[in-house]
Amino acid sequence: MFRKLNAELIGTFWLVFGGCGSAIFAAQGIGLLGVSLAFGLTVVTMAYAIGPISGCHLNPAVSLGLWAGGRFNARELVPYILAQLIGGALAGGALYLIASGSPSFDPMSGFAANGYGAQGSPGSYSLQSVLLAELLLTAFFLFIIMGATDKLAPSDFAPLAIGLGLTLIHLISIPIDNTSVNPARSLGVAFFANQLFQQQLWAFLVAPLVGGVLGALAYRAVRKAD
Repeated sequence: MFRKLNAELIGTFWLVFGGCGSAIFAAQGIGLLGVSLAFGLTVVTMAYAIGPISGCHLNPAVSLGLWAGGRFNARELVPYILAQLIGGALAGGALYLIASGSPSFDPMSGFAANGYGAQGSPGSYSLQSVLLAELLLTAFFLFIIMGATDKLAPSDFAPLAIGLGLTLIHLISIPIDNTSVNPARSLGVAFFANQLFQQQLWAFLVAPLVGGVLGALAYRAVRKAD
């Protein structure tokens, strides 16, 4: 269990550091597609690195969804989520320390945080739009994960399917709310962003968790029983 939790902490650190780091430091150079690919690649690389150790959840919504889908032990759920949240927060702190070394850094900027409304959303999308987007996209993310990791699927390609799915999710929703689908990712950078994003954080904790459960249950409903 100790090895599993360490793997989840390190993996979630890499997800937030690599994905949000690309948005903070390189977004103007690589654009929407580049940032989306960065998030996808963090999942692919870590899936191969720690998948055999912990399953490479890296996301409380994934852990909760896999539990709802009958793929994860309830006794490990809370420890996994705590490890993921700690990993995300440590990555946010590391990004802040690096970013603050630039004279042009604004500590009150968005810092790749998720938000809604005129000030929080890149496209000024409403709370209702953001909640629906996060719920649907997280649900489909779990649906993809459940299918790609099914024993009937070719296991060697699961990380690629999941990484490409996450890339597509970011292409859709970065303009909406900077894309969460992961409470650990949202929490990790919200600590260091404008207070507005901290106040709006609840939406990016609730919607992905609900969406993850719904997506896993949907896959469980359509999959043919053994």
